[in-house]
Amino acid sequence: MRRVLLAAGAAALGVAAPAQAADVAVLLEAKSARESPSLDAPVVQRVPARRPITRTPTSLPVVSDARDGANREWLEVRLPGRPNGATGWIVKRRTVIDVVPWRIAVDLSARTVSVYKGRRRVRRMRAVIGAPTTPTPVTSSFVEEIVRYRAGAKLGPYALALAARSTVFSEFDGGPGQVAIHGRGRLGGTPGTAASSGCIRLRDRDVAWLARRVLAGTPVTISG
Repeated sequence: MRRVLLAAGAAALGVAAPAQAADVAVLLEAKSARESPSLDAPVVQRVPARRPITRTPTSLPVVSDARDGANREWLEVRLPGRPNGATGWIVKRRTVIDVVPWRIAVDLSARTVSVYKGRRRVRRMRAVIGAPTTPTPVTSSFVEEIVRYRAGAKLGPYALALAARSTVFSEFDGGPGQVAIHGRGRLGGTPGTAASSGCIRLRDRDVAWLARRVLAGTPVTISG
């Protein structure tokens, strides 16, 4: 299994979280994401149909939609990888639109992770965030895939691998410097401190609770 740098990750000091359920495009085939809703527009990213670690279908939050001159339907979606917070346009054909009721808001100033269902905050958890030299990136992101580990794993029982990437590491432990939310596992760390390599670490019981509820494509906003 490929290793990832795990943390949670926008391009401003504060990022507003969505207030309600979010539409997600589940890909049935690989897609070319373009700068605008046109087949003539430059491709900004080629998005595979499945995620690299778990091989689950790729799920991308929908930002907006449009039709081109040929009445072709397009979706503007959030994209995984660098640059953080990027969006692109994909043809809607061969996608399934799903709705995710959950969202996650990371507050770096308070060093907390809040979980919402619709407009209601269901849970608020203390977290370990990135150290000053390896900060957790501020960004609008989403859950790419949910990785389950064996008992006693270094990263705890689960990791929610995010679309965001570290602003310090272009590579980390064999992976692309991917940011995620994971357990403390054998890494330890005191919740409420800034001591990780950019990761958001939760108590193992907290990340297990989270992983049993959220889905791929769940929006994650990191502010502070």
